[in-house]
Amino acid sequence: MTKTQVLVINADLPDIDHPLAMGPEPEMFKLAQHNYKSGEWPFPVRLVKPGTKVRSDAAYLASMKQDPKQGEREDIKAIRQAHKHGKHSLRQISDSTSIELKRVKDLAHKYSLPLTNDYWRAEKYNNPDEVIAYQTLARLCEKIDAPEFSIRKASMSNGVVNGYYISRVPKV
Repeated sequence: MTKTQVLVINADLPDIDHPLAMGPEPEMFKLAQHNYKSGEWPFPVRLVKPGTKVRSDAAYLASMKQDPKQGEREDIKAIRQAHKHGKHSLRQISDSTSIELKRVKDLAHKYSLPLTNDYWRAEKYNNPDEVIAYQTLARLCEKIDAPEFSIRKASMSNGVVNGYYISRVPKV
């Protein structure tokens, strides 16, 4: 059985080029324990194989920092999940996800998250008493027999599609 060669290095200031000791793993383990307990090495040590890339604690901690985009993605996922579970106001979403209300508002605006509880309204061009209102755009499309893109475009400018004024109404 071959013994693995290892280096003993200072864990606080890792420098693989200047090891404190070098030898087979079991012996180096015993040496490290003895020297640390006796006070000869008043710092923590690590056993590493030769050729290992050693990073300092600062570099290791920096690598653990969360990517801001990843944090944003997780927040958006939580916001969408809360909305799916019936939380329709920004305040309800904020309370259920424990994300700040301002952050929920900012993310909803930044990514145009469809969190509003509004509905689509179509009013007949020559008969204002004939009003069609639906929660979803797909249902309105079926009812007035028009494609989604034309209804969306008309809603932005209060335009007419198939004889109907189209608008999006916020639910209070």
